[in-house]
Amino acid sequence: MKFFILTLLLLAVTFTAHSQNISGRFSSSVYTFERFDSINVSKTYARAYQLLSLNINKDKVSLRSYMNLETNLTKEQQVDHPRLRFYNLYLEARDLFDIATIKLGRQPQFNSVVGGVFDGVNLDLHKGDYKLSGFYGANIPAYQKLELIKNWDENYVAGAALTAYFLNNIRFEANYVKKNFKEQEYNAARLDEDLNHMQVHIRNKSNQYEFVSGELSYSLKNIVSIDTRYDYDLNVERTSKFEISGRYEQIENLGINVYYNFREPKVRYNSIFSVFDYGNSQEIEVGGDYRFTPHYTFIAKFANVTYETENSQRITGGFNTSWGSLIYRKNLGYAGELDAVSLYSAYSFFEGLITPSLGVSYTSYKLSKDDLDKNDLMSVLAGINYRPFRFLSFDLQGQYMNNKIYKDDYRFFFKLNYWFNENLNLM
Repeated sequence: MKFFILTLLLLAVTFTAHSQNISGRFSSSVYTFERFDSINVSKTYARAYQLLSLNINKDKVSLRSYMNLETNLTKEQQVDHPRLRFYNLYLEARDLFDIATIKLGRQPQFNSVVGGVFDGVNLDLHKGDYKLSGFYGANIPAYQKLELIKNWDENYVAGAALTAYFLNNIRFEANYVKKNFKEQEYNAARLDEDLNHMQVHIRNKSNQYEFVSGELSYSLKNIVSIDTRYDYDLNVERTSKFEISGRYEQIENLGINVYYNFREPKVRYNSIFSVFDYGNSQEIEVGGDYRFTPHYTFIAKFANVTYETENSQRITGGFNTSWGSLIYRKNLGYAGELDAVSLYSAYSFFEGLITPSLGVSYTSYKLSKDDLDKNDLMSVLAGINYRPFRFLSFDLQGQYMNNKIYKDDYRFFFKLNYWFNENLNLM
């Protein structure tokens, strides 16, 4: 496994020496916050984050990487030590033989079941209106360490998908995915038959997800669009999720949205949670938006969520403008009682040189309608983005939150962004 990583790094060094283009982004940020060790006793912490997104390109081949170094600038926290995290490090070769694209290394995987990052290979074959994809690899170790997980055979992901387009309006996709987890072993205190304390070594089985899914979409520009998805859990042999969303916008300035889903809780097979008696939920939401002018749009939505024996409602309304948004939301029923209003505004001046922003939200909620006590939460953020050049920007933001747990909580954030894109003229 170490040989695999060393080989990938050696290829990266060799590839860099013969590259034609280097692009990416470097960010450096500082975040300060206060943490209470006990009542009325707190410490202020400052953490730094250095992020590098680096792409090295030559013709149809690229080396892509994305990493982050985080460290404490003041007091060190016991459970949050400085770490270097590797989110991406993979080679990509595109349009091989005008049909194939392959990725090798640590890479992202976008899937409703196993979305995230894995170490392995991804192959895409595309021809005309058809695309066949497949991937296989291992889950990454904790904290995104640059190493391969040890027990690959119990911590792997695999999947395949077939996508087809018909009549320029219909898209169909069928896919299969499996993801295994190996839980860490641990010692736990238990009582024997004589009620004496004893230590027991717990070894969990490998837990897994295994699903087949289907997607079907239909779209006519500026008239109607419909998207559907169906997930079937192969382990428990029943429907996991079905959802359908549609939008109609043939009427001038008016858009109408409809959404429905049926969902079972997604529980890992062989996990302790699979023994509990849990139920499904169904949700339907109807809403619309009306554009008064090119800069002002009113939105309104109503949703009803059905549980096994209870119901909950959600009401949303507000405005979207070129200056920002004002949104009100109300929850009723089994999911709790909530009233929330939020305002956010950001606008650029002097052709993007300065962009101030302001966000304010207030929430009042209680867990059920019969509760006497309400909980209130207020948060405020204010910031400014300064971009003197196309490739350089600075962000400064202050954050404030107040509720029954965090009283007058202040935080500050500063960030520098630098974009680069250099073409190299090599002999």
